[in-house]
Amino acid sequence: MNPITRFLRFWYDFLVGDDWTVAVGVVLALAVTALLVTGHVPAWWLVPVAVVALLGVSLRRATRGA
Repeated sequence: MNPITRFLRFWYDFLVGDDWTVAVGVVLALAVTALLVTGHVPAWWLVPVAVVALLGVSLRRATRGA
């Protein structure tokens, strides 16, 4: 495996990890926050709320599978 492939696999594993839905949710929360901020809406609270909600969903899914 060449070094570029190993580098890209490392970053994929580091950012996405075991649950790709959480990674997508965080990216969506950041995008929505950016859109709200460009519209001059205070949206500092959106990412922490999204992370807590995504953590709850991820934990519920993991405990049901166990």
